[in-house]
Amino acid sequence: MKRIALLLLATGTIASAQVKKGKLIWEENFDGKSLNEKIWNYELGDGCPNVCGWGNNERQIYTKTNHELKDGKLIITVKKEGDKYTSTRITTAGKKEFKYGYMEARAKLPVGQGIWPAFWMLGGNIKQAGWPLAGEIDILEYVGKEPDMVYTTLHTKANHGDHASSKKTLFPDIEDGYHTYGATWTAEYIEFFVDGKSVYKFEPKDKSVEVWPFNQPFYFIVNTAVGGNFGGPEVDDNIFPQEFIVDYIRVYAN
Repeated sequence: MKRIALLLLATGTIASAQVKKGKLIWEENFDGKSLNEKIWNYELGDGCPNVCGWGNNERQIYTKTNHELKDGKLIITVKKEGDKYTSTRITTAGKKEFKYGYMEARAKLPVGQGIWPAFWMLGGNIKQAGWPLAGEIDILEYVGKEPDMVYTTLHTKANHGDHASSKKTLFPDIEDGYHTYGATWTAEYIEFFVDGKSVYKFEPKDKSVEVWPFNQPFYFIVNTAVGGNFGGPEVDDNIFPQEFIVDYIRVYAN
């Protein structure tokens, strides 16, 4: 799936609105010794031949061995192995897809120049409609070259890539410990939250498919990239290994 560099459309500090959660309808607590493949798919390699560099000139190779489940947490370990970077990318495509609700992950970020962890969603019709018409919801993106910043972004046919509907928000010490990253998604708007506080709301009047593809099921993606148009291009090899640790993913009904 194509991922391109984002253009900052708005910058701000924490808003005052607090998240409201509904009834818990699904959760992934990463219990057990391995990922449940009835829920999770692995995406492997470098994206070639269809989307080499995963559409964004990323430098990592995804494997099945760069992660573990330990103490009820998913730990994605990004490594420098010889002249290669290795990481993990998993999705719930075709297995767990959701339309509307409040989606949240609790996670601890990796850090350093060139690192790019993400918790995001793609439209379930991506294979038929293609990107960006299928839509993309980036609940969390962090790039190590910009400490203390959290990106929340929506890609649509009308606004994508360098012109995505995006905001980055300053959170001093976001790199310390665990934080929650969530999005409330309704038929009318999508609102992003960090640690339960609103940071960005997208509520267009135009609900055409080019502007609002968010009226269909979407699936989750969890990964950590290296470099790329957004995360790099410079990478500090001294930072590795780095860990992106996800405590849980939860979905609540509106």
